[in-house]
Parts: sequence; structure tokens; C-alpha cells
Amino acid sequence: MLVYTKQNDLKKHLEPLIDSRQTIGLVPTMGAIHQGHLSLMQQALEENDTVVVSIFVNPTQFNNADDLKKYPRTLEKDIAFIETLSDKIIIFAPSVDDIYEGETIAQEFEYDGLENQMEGVNRPGHFNGVGTIVKKLFEIVWPTRAYFGEKDFQQLQIIRKMVQKFRLPVQIVGCPIFRQEDGLARSSRNELLSAEAKQEATLIYKILKQAREMFPESSLENVREFVTEEFKKHPNFALEYFEIADEETLVHAIEKKAGKKYRGFVVAHIDNVRLIDNILLN
Repeated sequence: MLVYTKQNDLKKHLEPLIDSRQTIGLVPTMGAIHQGHLSLMQQALEENDTVVVSIFVNPTQFNNADDLKKYPRTLEKDIAFIETLSDKIIIFAPSVDDIYEGETIAQEFEYDGLENQMEGVNRPGHFNGVGTIVKKLFEIVWPTRAYFGEKDFQQLQIIRKMVQKFRLPVQIVGCPIFRQEDGLARSSRNELLSAEAKQEATLIYKILKQAREMFPESSLENVREFVTEEFKKHPNFALEYFEIADEETLVHAIEKKAGKKYRGFVVAHIDNVRLIDNILLN
């Protein structure tokens, strides 16, 4: 398995592949690899000649220094886990200095308002950091396709918008949320949970499914109120927000409109860990 830590070395390896018009799939990650990541890699392997997996904890997308500090970093374990899927995957695990070349500053982006919803409100500057690192990775790898999970649905829509605005020659592939058998969305942050909290965290998806069942016959306000009250019954949880939004614009939904898709988005804290999830409601 090839592992590169310098972007120039990776570029040299990929240049002849790009010149010969081989397809390249990119799976950007921040490490702490789990089965959800492997599902993205599997799809990338099936659809491309070469697959690159980046492992990089990007400092410019964290607006909480403690969150950045405690984010799991398990590179050797990650590489070994990826190798169980395929030894033909190329790993790119650069340093902060290699990526940012001594100037760890996020570029500013405008995503037609997508950045002002939900996570954009609660994590100022977060999507500038996301756009910065993803654009840098695209310019290093020049992938044919890039794979992102729908768990970070707002991020997925923002990356699609960035690609559109900069006219980047990459296809963005959104992949379904990969869940444990108990419904908990696979996430690197799950590793920070105690066994008890991990079990209780399954409540998030259960409540989302109940919201989906209510959605056809209930008002948006009633669905929102139901979710809020359900979380209040579980004092170990702190609900940061539950939002029902238009899937395309991510704007807060005031009323249901024919032909529109609506998604429920939740952020909740348990065991001092911030967990996100979402579900298509109709």
C-alpha cells in the first residue's frame, strides 16, 4: 500500500495516470476510519481505476479548539483497516504545514446562502475551512469523482455548490448514511463515547424515524415540537437544534410545498460529544 505524506510526491505519482486519462476516485476523511468510510471506498474502487483516500484533521474547519484537540488521530490503525479492504488504495496523510504551507488560514467562500443555515449559524467559519481543504485536495489529486457521506448533508450540498461555482471538473457522489445495526450513524466521534452513551445515542435515529412517520399528517411545527420534547425526556442529551429544511436550499421550512423534498436535521450532545444525523422526511 502506498502512503504519501507530501503533496508534491503524490502529484508526481498521479500525473502519468491523469495524462493517460485513468479515472481517479477521492475519498476525503479526517481519519478514525470506520465501516462508513470503507463503504465510500468500496464504491470508489468499483467506479474508478485508482482510489486516493486522504487522512487529514483540518484545523481551519474547527471553531472550537478543544474539539480539534480531542479529535481522534489513529493513523497507523486507519492504514491497517483500509488495507483490509484493498492494498491498492493510495493513502494521502499530509501534515498541516504541507497542506497550508506555513499559513493555516481558511479561504473565504460564498455558497449562495447555504453556509448561513444550521451548521453555518452554530459554527462560524466552519464551511470556509471545509471549502478550503476540499478545494486544496481537488487541486492536488484532480479526481474524476469525489465521495462524501450524506450524514454531513449540509457539507455535501456546500461542496456541490463550490464545484459548480469554480467549475471544477469533478463529479460529487453523495453516498447514503452508513448505520450500525442499532441505527446509530457511523461517525469517528462515536469513538469518544462511553459504552453507555453509545447505546443511548441510538435514540437519535429512533426519534428521527418517528418524525418521518409523523411528517405526512402533521404540521411542521408539531413535528419540531415532538422532537424537542422527546429529547427533553432524556437528560443525558442536550439538543443543540432540530431543523426541518428544504433539501436543496437548506432553508428553514415554514410550510410544506408540493414537489419539494424535506429533510430533518439534528445535532445533539451526549457525553460531551457532538453528534449529527439527518433523515429524508418525504
